[in-house]
Amino acid sequence: MTAAGTARAPGPERTTLDKAAHENFPVAPFFLPRAWRTDLMAVYGFARLVDDIGDGDLAPGGADARLLGVAPEQAEDRLVLLDAFEADLRRVFDASPRHPLLRRLQPTVRRAGLTPEPFLGLIAANRQDQLVKRYETYDDLLAYCELSANPVGRLVLAVTGTSTPERVRLSDAVCTALQIVEHLQDVREDLGRDRVYLPAEDMKRFHVQEADLALPTAGASVRALVAFEAERARNLLNEGTPLVGSVHGRLRLLLAGFVAGGKAAIHAMRTAEYDVLPGPPKPGTLRLLREAGMTLRGEG
Repeated sequence: MTAAGTARAPGPERTTLDKAAHENFPVAPFFLPRAWRTDLMAVYGFARLVDDIGDGDLAPGGADARLLGVAPEQAEDRLVLLDAFEADLRRVFDASPRHPLLRRLQPTVRRAGLTPEPFLGLIAANRQDQLVKRYETYDDLLAYCELSANPVGRLVLAVTGTSTPERVRLSDAVCTALQIVEHLQDVREDLGRDRVYLPAEDMKRFHVQEADLALPTAGASVRALVAFEAERARNLLNEGTPLVGSVHGRLRLLLAGFVAGGKAAIHAMRTAEYDVLPGPPKPGTLRLLREAGMTLRGEG
């Protein structure tokens, strides 16, 4: 998961881009063409920063707020920051943005002919996180993933010049699955932010209370609920896996890495008997490689 170009990025730009090495998926691996790595890192920088704004995880000192033109007394107001970030995003398409990560994004937008919509979707998801803390149904959660996850896959296809309606459909399935997997891995962390991404209707079905999610280890009901949601994610990954076989060359390796990362994470949860509360179960390298090989061969 090499993050091309991060070593020379200064200040808050470097702080954000360096997080690529800790993601569950390959961001811009070494085997991709240099132009793709540059563009994917630019897209990653945007997506990581907007998530950090929404989660309140910006680097201390208020540098990002100053870059976006936000007054110091509003630097902790996430909705104000998101509004300022959206205004700066719009400058990417018709002016000169203020934030260095958005200046980095501008050549990618021009080179790949990207539109504002997927970027605006990611901002909208983080606005929703400030206002919506619980999801009643699985369909409600899928609608959230349409904003929070699916734009990323669509941007990858657009940057690599491989977008078609069918590939977008398959990509959406993969990205939604990966988002659900991340939610399952981070149940306790999300609860600490007063967010629960487990659908309320499913919690009721499995007799799970929110207090159960704050325990050091998961009881039988929580494990059954996590297993149920993990199976949903696995089915979505299987639905989207033909995306890998629809492309060729190094892009196929990248997409196989996305799918394999999700499947390996689900396997790690299963190995941990779906007890995600002590911390996210992490797959080993050998499991990741095995899943990648099976994905490339078109095996389930």
